[in-house]
Amino acid sequence: MEPVPSARRDARHRPVRLRPATRGVALLAASALLLAGCVAGKEQTTPDATPTGTSAPTVDPSGGLEAFYGQTVEWTDCGSGYECATVAAPLDWDDPTAGTIELAVKRAPARGGADERIGSLLTNPGGPGSSGIDFLDSAVSWVIGDDVLDAYDVVGWDPRGVGRSSAVSCGDDAFVDEFFTTDHPIESQEDVEAARELVRRLGEACLEETGPLLGEVDTVSSARDMDLLRAVLGDEKLHYLGYSYGTFLGATYADLYPQNVGRLVLDGALDPSMSNDDLSIGQAIGFEKSLRAYVTDCQQSSACPLTGTVDAGMAQVADLVARAEADPLPAGSSEVNGTLAWYGIVVTLYDDGSWPYLTFALDEAINEGTGATLLELANFYLDRTPDGRYTSNSMLAFNAINCLDYPMVVRDYDEMVAFTARIAEVAPTFAREFGMAVGCETWPFQATGERRELHASGAAPILVVGTTGDPATPYEWSVRLAEQLESAELLTWEGEGHTAYGRAGRCVDEVVERYLLEGVLPEGGASC
Repeated sequence: MEPVPSARRDARHRPVRLRPATRGVALLAASALLLAGCVAGKEQTTPDATPTGTSAPTVDPSGGLEAFYGQTVEWTDCGSGYECATVAAPLDWDDPTAGTIELAVKRAPARGGADERIGSLLTNPGGPGSSGIDFLDSAVSWVIGDDVLDAYDVVGWDPRGVGRSSAVSCGDDAFVDEFFTTDHPIESQEDVEAARELVRRLGEACLEETGPLLGEVDTVSSARDMDLLRAVLGDEKLHYLGYSYGTFLGATYADLYPQNVGRLVLDGALDPSMSNDDLSIGQAIGFEKSLRAYVTDCQQSSACPLTGTVDAGMAQVADLVARAEADPLPAGSSEVNGTLAWYGIVVTLYDDGSWPYLTFALDEAINEGTGATLLELANFYLDRTPDGRYTSNSMLAFNAINCLDYPMVVRDYDEMVAFTARIAEVAPTFAREFGMAVGCETWPFQATGERRELHASGAAPILVVGTTGDPATPYEWSVRLAEQLESAELLTWEGEGHTAYGRAGRCVDEVVERYLLEGVLPEGGASC
């Protein structure tokens, strides 16, 4: 089998991941079951089931925001039937006179014409830090159904700090690569201080390259950008499809602008009330369960390189990462250390359709002592070329956004050891990766975000989608978000991998698409 994970990016493995920790110096640790039946209850219908797409903004754009809300967007043909534009937004929403930033926007116009058009459907693939522009082609080609494409202009944009918008930059690729791919094990207080120094150096480089935007890439500011996009696109209500971190962005929007909520699909949800520790422990458990499901499946095949019991197979995976840290695996002209081995393993857990790549990589590493496939998988995860160049700024934006969104946690070495032991009680394989990591204490900007429940009182009905075997956003988080949002209903997919719509089959697709087209939700939720 030739492992070509890049061939799967558009088809199934969308970049919707909430990234787990970068080993040792992470700023935050946040990072084929298709069931036939769909069990639904009574139905709930969104008021104004056919909102228009040409109305004026429904908020008063005062306080110096008039020029932003009143701007005319100039669309240009950017090939393959897409249109592209740039929208000006305030650098600082609390001080519109402080300067402007650019938001890069791309759309696929509705195919059904004016008579069928409902409005614009904004899409966000997660991250934080993933490009909505890069995701748009996948969404249109593989994910969103034809009837929805007829009814909506599907819109992708790069949020502030990301990609083609005014973006976070932190220096040359060699410097960035050292931060993200070098092993920095924490085994003493001196290692803790060294890791904090690495974060400080990265933060200073980001501030020098990015300027004041580095302190304005928080999720609340991005949600305000979304309302600006809604207005300049001519929509009275915001219709939205958000994955993973994009669910937090969408829920934040709904809480800020409940009167402007149209049809919001939040797939693979974050619980907005979670602390740093809640996030780390929850993801560690999620990846532990996902790896266990993979090992169980792998060991049913004679080709599986993991021997013995499931527990023994889990231990062999952990041992491989530890051995790569002590003695990196050769991979052509490169090598695979513990960090790259960790990324190469984790990326395949986002989609059970990628499990064969993990089997191939493990067989190559365990039986042949080489890491070529692990390196290819790690590079795919990092948006990194074989020679160490980065094709996006997603990892940098991820860190910058999370450092503003999550209040800082500071631990010394002994406290990290104790926290790691706490994680090990529920996720022994991944405890070290999620526990032994420094935070944002040496980042140039302190957090502005507040971890709290979001209720979006008065919003139109919202659809939350959760996957029972989701490693990156565990199912319980979707349950909790659906409980918090006053108008939400939960759609459950009993499957493996991260997120469901476009990946789980017709049962999920039909519920999501009927909601987007008709505003109808299954009252009391649904299960697939």
